[in-house]
Amino acid sequence: MHCPFCNAADSKVIDSRLAAEGCQIRRRRECISCGERFTTFESYEVVMPRVIKSNGKNEPFDEAKLRRSLMHALQKRPVTQEQIEAVLSDIQLKIRRLGERDVKSRMIGEIVMQALFALDHVAYVRFASVYQDFQDVEAFRRQIEQMQQREQECEKHDV
Repeated sequence: MHCPFCNAADSKVIDSRLAAEGCQIRRRRECISCGERFTTFESYEVVMPRVIKSNGKNEPFDEAKLRRSLMHALQKRPVTQEQIEAVLSDIQLKIRRLGERDVKSRMIGEIVMQALFALDHVAYVRFASVYQDFQDVEAFRRQIEQMQQREQECEKHDV
């Protein structure tokens, strides 16, 4: 690690501690050349898979795009920011756990729909209407019927 004071290449670690709830390591360092002390933070890098769009193009996973989609579906719904952040993290975790370098956008959409179904049914239908490109009221009706059937099946399994 280069010293920020004299730009020397060598430094020694004096102290290491966990930071950011265990997601980072805080290291206190001392420059071998000038003796100045400085702090560095080390964290892991999570690499998300690339997204294969329906037209076949590849693009990097875009967390901001996912967040916007969720926020749009959840607009004016009784859901806290903490719940949204938890769902966002859960979706990303599920995508990473697929273990693929490339994931089809359709798969990501299905994961998002599962998460929204569990969180808020109105947001689920809103997202589905855009994701599945509903063209008429009948498409909404079919989606709501499917949602109700799915909910009934879940209730049967809970009994």
